[in-house]
Amino acid sequence: MKTIIIGIAGGTGSGKSTFTRKLKKEFEDDVAVLYHDNYYRDQSDIPLEERRKTNYDHPDAMETELLVRQLQELKEGKTIQCPTYDYTLHTRSSEVVTVEPKKVILLEGILVLADERLRDLMDIKVYVEADADERILRRIIRDVKERGRDMEGVVEQYLTTVKPMHYLYVEPTRSTADIVINSGMNPIAFELVKNTIQKILDEEA
Repeated sequence: MKTIIIGIAGGTGSGKSTFTRKLKKEFEDDVAVLYHDNYYRDQSDIPLEERRKTNYDHPDAMETELLVRQLQELKEGKTIQCPTYDYTLHTRSSEVVTVEPKKVILLEGILVLADERLRDLMDIKVYVEADADERILRRIIRDVKERGRDMEGVVEQYLTTVKPMHYLYVEPTRSTADIVINSGMNPIAFELVKNTIQKILDEEA
């Protein structure tokens, strides 16, 4: 079985997750999803206060070498144990998620196009962009509701690390994408990517 890897990148709050979920729903059992966020490095040996100060938007915060290895294993038809991250404790969780090899792997994250090793594994590279104001508002809502953060902390993090790292490491990857779409809710872009995936699946059938 040939495995197609599709990278979906873009700034925080751009709509990557929305776009990824729509593709997953469309192809269901033919698709596995990996999130780069799950590969944040373990910080259990660092005091909690220090963990909070980690720059989570810098490539060094990710254990990308593990992600590369696990993607290669999925392409070889092997099942992997994907790590998970505890955002309330700012370190890797003891829980893992079993991911079985599928025809299509969606790889989502702000920095998935920033690493040449990941790009070399991808068959399709997608960059989702959105207005900066929309992105920060979505980030605030997500982090407060889903990650147990307070609004002041989210805003401070955005201004000190998220925004500058976006311009340093995320936005430059736009030029490496095969497809650039405006918002994860763009129906025409969704149809384009969906049809591309379907064509590849049909050719492999």
